[in-house]
Amino acid sequence: MTEHRRNVLCVWLVVLYAFIPRANAQLATPAADPAWLTLDRIFGSGEFGERGLGQYQWSKRTASYFTWESPPGGVKGRDLVRNDVATGRKDTVVPASAFIPSGQSAPLDVHGFELSADESKLLLFTNSKRVWRRNTRGDYWVLDVGKPGSLRKLGGKADPSTLMFAKFSPDGTQVAYVRENNLYVQDLRQMKITALTKDGSGTLINGTSDWVNEEELNIRDAFRWSPDGRSIAFWQFDTSGVRQFHLINNTDSNYPRITSFPYPKVGETNSATRLGVVSATGGRVRWLKLPGDPRNHYIPRAEWSPDGRQLLVQQLNRLQNTNRVMLADAKTGALRTVLTETDAAWLEDENPVRWTDEGRSLVWLSERDGWRHAYSAGTDGQHFARITGGDFDVIQVEAVDDKHGWLYFSASPDHPTQHYLYRTPLRGGTAERLSPTAQPGWHTYDFSPDAQWAMHTYSTFTNPPAVELVRLPEHKVMRVLADNQKLREKLAVLKRPAAEFLRVDIGGNVSLDAWCLKPPGFNPSAKYPLLIHVYGEPASQSVRDAWRGGSGLWHWMLAQQGYLVASIENRGTPVPRGRAWRKLAYRQVGILASQDQAAGVRALLKLWPYADASRVGVWGWSGGGSMSLNAIFRYPDLYHTAMAVAPNASQLLYDTIYQERYMGLPKDNAENYRLGSPITYARQLKGNLLVVHGTGDDNGHYQGTERLMNELIAHKKHFTVMPYPNRTHAISEGANTTRHFYGLLTCYLNEHLPINPVRVVFETELGAITMEVDVVRAPITGANFLKYVDGKFYEGGMINRAVRPNNTVRHDVEVQVIQFQSDPAREREMFPPIPMERTSVTGLRNLNGALSMARDGPDTAQASFSIVIGDQPEMDFGGKRNPDGQGFAVFGRVVNGWDVVKNIHQSHTGTDGEYKTETLDPPTKILRAYRK
Repeated sequence: MTEHRRNVLCVWLVVLYAFIPRANAQLATPAADPAWLTLDRIFGSGEFGERGLGQYQWSKRTASYFTWESPPGGVKGRDLVRNDVATGRKDTVVPASAFIPSGQSAPLDVHGFELSADESKLLLFTNSKRVWRRNTRGDYWVLDVGKPGSLRKLGGKADPSTLMFAKFSPDGTQVAYVRENNLYVQDLRQMKITALTKDGSGTLINGTSDWVNEEELNIRDAFRWSPDGRSIAFWQFDTSGVRQFHLINNTDSNYPRITSFPYPKVGETNSATRLGVVSATGGRVRWLKLPGDPRNHYIPRAEWSPDGRQLLVQQLNRLQNTNRVMLADAKTGALRTVLTETDAAWLEDENPVRWTDEGRSLVWLSERDGWRHAYSAGTDGQHFARITGGDFDVIQVEAVDDKHGWLYFSASPDHPTQHYLYRTPLRGGTAERLSPTAQPGWHTYDFSPDAQWAMHTYSTFTNPPAVELVRLPEHKVMRVLADNQKLREKLAVLKRPAAEFLRVDIGGNVSLDAWCLKPPGFNPSAKYPLLIHVYGEPASQSVRDAWRGGSGLWHWMLAQQGYLVASIENRGTPVPRGRAWRKLAYRQVGILASQDQAAGVRALLKLWPYADASRVGVWGWSGGGSMSLNAIFRYPDLYHTAMAVAPNASQLLYDTIYQERYMGLPKDNAENYRLGSPITYARQLKGNLLVVHGTGDDNGHYQGTERLMNELIAHKKHFTVMPYPNRTHAISEGANTTRHFYGLLTCYLNEHLPINPVRVVFETELGAITMEVDVVRAPITGANFLKYVDGKFYEGGMINRAVRPNNTVRHDVEVQVIQFQSDPAREREMFPPIPMERTSVTGLRNLNGALSMARDGPDTAQASFSIVIGDQPEMDFGGKRNPDGQGFAVFGRVVNGWDVVKNIHQSHTGTDGEYKTETLDPPTKILRAYRK
């Protein structure tokens, strides 16, 4: 179906929606009713926005934190305020007026800030520009706290928005930053600028990173001040030899603009990465003598030792199954290995440097005993002792209180869908839970530097987050900083779907975590379409007892409309269920997960008799988009509809660090690369497929979707693609994009996974054809059609064939016409005239249909509908306009009887001449039609 056709249908859906009788009290209500969610309420109004703490920074000197506050009296700008954690007292540190540059009238728009160690100076980040995921390029200003008129801009004559990652030296007298791939230091007394590197270029990057290391290892700020402020250690990436990827921007000028950047796809050449140390006053760079090929190793971490004499460096091999931890002498570059972590599958980058015992040891996470636990690793290379233990996973280290001897960590031993705070002695011992037992759900913490205080955020799947300041270890709430009470009140008015967490048994002693939303007023004797939300790859957990914001409310809205919405957590995702659970996906990404997902869906259908097995849909984003493709391609008889957002159709098109981590090198695992890629199974598509992709996606490239399109076309498969021009992987840029995106998904679901279809059976001499009539999208005409069926006006109906010259039809669509003899008088009485908006059968593809009954013209003794034949196991219905323009359409799809249709299709004879309708020879009679 063309996009124009879809837009017409969506417009009619919106117009009619408010007047549809609610099927099972679910389907629709006037938009003004606060009990019912709409797309505009969720994504267009800000009505359900969450309130958080905003920009803040913990003090490193006192028990306080800094925030931005609006000044009293309507003064422009914002004051920088110190908040005392014990008393709540607020003191203005820098007034808004101090942020007004000389010669200007308005204060700076601050995007980020940092205080010097002694808190006497303030560094401000402004005029920021986006670099791939984040705004990391901009302008920097510095001012002396308490000294009006001291505001000054860094960078000298640098072009606007060209400085990156500026930060104070330990004594606060200098600032280092990156500009145009070189590293600089600026003295804050004379404002003198010293270039520490001069070889930065389009292929040589100093102090920040290339695309793949930023994306997959989170390396952005790639330089570190030494503790004494005399030296700087930095990463250098040599991208020469890395093949370029090109993004085409067709929207911002009359001619395309091309953005090119080094992007190593699996098996291709990586950047050469090394670490150097340079004096803060400039001079020769001392390069560390790291072992191995710099193009086949990664350096995810590097930090100075507390005494400043050494650098602790982590080096991953290309397969990422060995992490070598080394101490490097800062003066000589000499190395010694203090720890080697290995895994038969892969290692995650989950060990930022956490010093203890004055630098003699560090806290280290390892899965070496089958569970992720914390260990104390000595820098002597000998000491290695367990801190935590038991049959549970440490999810992550939250804080190290070296002074008092405590380790704070998150875990959830009993409920892997939840998240709680624990602590245990650094020397090892029994762990105690600190998150309140009366608050089951998802708890996150941002600790103060001394680990005595934390910003605590708590939410559940059905309750939005509350942010509070707590004192630890007693977890005493000092103040609630954002309770989101207004949002809670909005949610309380809604007709809320019933939410449930459950375990799904798929056999073989394997059970999968899942969540489900059931419609308000759920009727277990009814039949509901089932929509599965999936991610399924090793990078993210989808079944969490945590608030999901706008996307979660969209799922609520679908449940209000009458959908069962569920998500299943397959094996191979990063849930805290043990190493074996997570690492089982090694070298079979896309294979095991899609098997688990299909088994989970079958188990749900068996468990839930109210879930309609003929109306199962799946959708996901990124890895979830790939999984959605794998689902509908690999299991075409299970999934009827799929919506794949920003998918990766072929694993060979993705980057080295991510894909090789989980799949190995393609030359060593070629068959599983093929079997795990959705494009391999595109030929098996039977159902409805929507692919959505931003053409400016630098991460999972639109290239893959175009390759998939070619493969589907080669196999004569019909599908729908929505490219979002120049949007990235997030598909969020530009006015109204998010609202449009979710509107697109909603419309596609309503069309292809109907909420409350009514089935009509046509019994013919060749067999029965069962059609679903969608009374949601066409309530008035659908009701009229069903009256027609109930009126038994089908006796004597014949099945004919519409043909064109030389037995061809446009778009390779075969058109069958079924005619029914009727009583014009009875018909006129039953059906008042309704203007027909869409009339032409020509060109309808994948509409899943329009059923049109022609009325009030020369052929009033007949009513007809057309079946558009494609390669799908459905039929699309379209109609014709009578000369007086009267008629109506009913939307539906054929769910059974495809073989009969094929039989009818094959019984025709060729013809020449004008477009006309022929009677089949022999004619095929309709014996009766009735509701099922």
